[in-house]
Amino acid sequence: MARWRRGERRRAEGRRGFWDAYAAIVVRLRWLVVAFWAAVTATLLSLPTPSTDAGDLGGFGTGNPAIAAELRSFEIFGVPLLSRVVVVQHDPAGLSAFAQAEAVLRSVALTQGSYDTPILGALPVPDTFGVTPGAQGDGTTFLTYLFLDPRSGFGYQTAAAEQWAGEQLTDPDDAYVGVTGSVPARAAQAEIVERELHTLELVTVLAVLLIVGVTFRSAVAPVLTLLTAGSAVLVTLGVAGRVAQLLGVSIPPDLRPLIVALLLGVVTDYCIFFLSGLRHQIASGGTRLDAARAATRDFAPIVAVAGLTVATGTATLIVAESALFRGFGPGMALTVFVGMAVAVTLVPALMALVGGRAFWPAPPAPTHGKDPLPSVVTRAVTRPTSAALIALGCFVVLALAAIPLTRLDLGLGFVQSLPGDEPAARAATAAAEGFAPGILSPTEVLVEAGGITRQREELRELGDILERQPGVADVLGPGDAPPIGEFNVLLARSGDAARFLVVLDSEPLEAAAINSVESLRQRMPALLGVAGLRDARVSLAGDTALAEGIVRETSGDLVRISIAALAANLLMLVVFLRALVAPLYLLATNVLALCATLGVTVWVFQDLLGQEGLTFYVPFAAAVLLVSLGSDYNIFAVGHIWSLASRRPLRQAIAVAVPQSTRAITSAGAALAVSFGLLALVPLRPFRELAFALAFGIAVDVLVVRTLFVPSLLTVVGPVSGWPSKALRRRRGPGERPEQLIGEQISRAT
Repeated sequence: MARWRRGERRRAEGRRGFWDAYAAIVVRLRWLVVAFWAAVTATLLSLPTPSTDAGDLGGFGTGNPAIAAELRSFEIFGVPLLSRVVVVQHDPAGLSAFAQAEAVLRSVALTQGSYDTPILGALPVPDTFGVTPGAQGDGTTFLTYLFLDPRSGFGYQTAAAEQWAGEQLTDPDDAYVGVTGSVPARAAQAEIVERELHTLELVTVLAVLLIVGVTFRSAVAPVLTLLTAGSAVLVTLGVAGRVAQLLGVSIPPDLRPLIVALLLGVVTDYCIFFLSGLRHQIASGGTRLDAARAATRDFAPIVAVAGLTVATGTATLIVAESALFRGFGPGMALTVFVGMAVAVTLVPALMALVGGRAFWPAPPAPTHGKDPLPSVVTRAVTRPTSAALIALGCFVVLALAAIPLTRLDLGLGFVQSLPGDEPAARAATAAAEGFAPGILSPTEVLVEAGGITRQREELRELGDILERQPGVADVLGPGDAPPIGEFNVLLARSGDAARFLVVLDSEPLEAAAINSVESLRQRMPALLGVAGLRDARVSLAGDTALAEGIVRETSGDLVRISIAALAANLLMLVVFLRALVAPLYLLATNVLALCATLGVTVWVFQDLLGQEGLTFYVPFAAAVLLVSLGSDYNIFAVGHIWSLASRRPLRQAIAVAVPQSTRAITSAGAALAVSFGLLALVPLRPFRELAFALAFGIAVDVLVVRTLFVPSLLTVVGPVSGWPSKALRRRRGPGERPEQLIGEQISRAT
């Protein structure tokens, strides 16, 4: 054991020596460091911005069973039954017979190639009973399903449909509303993100500058933060764009606002940590260069480990089977890593250049060795009895807040996520007035068996059974429309396959419809047996079936992502603290705070606002980010306590470290919460859900977990927290009280 302790001391001295040397080099080369990042930023600014056009439904490939079923159906029938681009005509007073006849003729001409357009075909869908499933039969609505090359971008498909409709539906009697469907909705989402991104950047930067200025009562500190964060954003977007181009992929439009918010937030956090150290060194009488070196030596390792913790935590998403998460994780990891690299080099160089002028016009007052009086919170969390009560209270409150998480439902809601005044949203609303809500994205049921087309009675019975299933509004099958069957749209020429078109009674990409399709999938073998088609094979296609597969895959990813993220964060805490006990309960507090955050998010959006569910990727993206950022703050706050506890009793170390680390973390957390909260400026539902979850989660972490819960647990558990290390075993000196040591220097945390 003595040999192990000597080895620990040597390793600690080696770490201090490394960071001493690092601080000296960065300060000495300060002009070169600033010039380097200025050159990199200028170079990336001069290059064109990479494309962000979405290429498929949410970033999911052909591995999804619904897509495989759709491809199989097309291979068998040679004619698609599903379309994701729909032209909507709607007149509440009723469409004229002439307008409806013209719509049918236009569809026929389009399918025959009579128009100069990339559209490959069209299917007319009037709201007439007996012809279209789910139709209201009042003659107010007419839909034209368009078929385009699915390999082309969503923006291209939408533009082609809008151009054709705008050229052909020019008569007022046509009552043209717009183009809608899952493809136009995704294209509209990308356009909105691109349109709002610069506003989001500007407002976020202004908010961050205000927070930093108020924190340090300075006009210069915000400028240093702006230079660092701006460089990090430009470098990250530029590097990510070039990598995407080299790999032949595009940056998902959903990712860019989150990259901006995350970068501005975490880089501002790191700037606040560094500037807090510089202010303390200046107040202690250090010269400009000495203060910059000391602050860099003390805080560069904290920032580096914190950044690596967040980067490692987000990178664990790569273990997911979902293509979206596999791309999302490395993108976030690259974001944090670049931000950390900029922060640990550029901020120390800027501090060495400006020194105490960073806090103009209110330079830090000399400390003169005076200790401030302990606060009520500090007294409470360092006394065993009150600390135990506080820890228990925090646990109960967070556990109660987590209860609504048991009601979590997931959906995609491409159209429903759009603002109501968007053309795709208006067209979808008009379509729903003439048909059942699921008409824009019906579900296809493909049934295969040798000679099945001769079993007409059994197929008719299956259609009737499907129509009686929960969540189903209407069904179009071979027994319902002989004219269509004669054209082999629902019966295969080979005689070995038949298909049904199922229209749901709820929005096709929301939680209710997804649950209906999941239930239908599970019951299909039994339903085939009841209809006398026991030997048939069945598969489901369409947007709702695709969404059901995505949600099922996402739920399966939860276990893998959770294990990987928790293991990565636990490893970083164990390595940094050189202990096993404290990292376990520190990570447990992060998980409990996360469950409380998601529970409140479910309550707000599902119960209070009446949404059917959350966007499927929001809980998982928020989970990985919040757990990683919580570990980030653990490293900063507990790292201070750990260092002081090696020289004094643990309670005294907590009493000294908590006030100053809490002030820095509160300021940093406010900047990060505002940065994430401003994602709500993007008028799309997923961003508002993410904005609330991340901002609320950061607030809970800073105000409850870091200020009350963690210090109380450290007091209650005591020196055992450092096991197997002996770093926290020092006995209290004669007459020492925690209150006496508040205000002692703690900037030498590492």
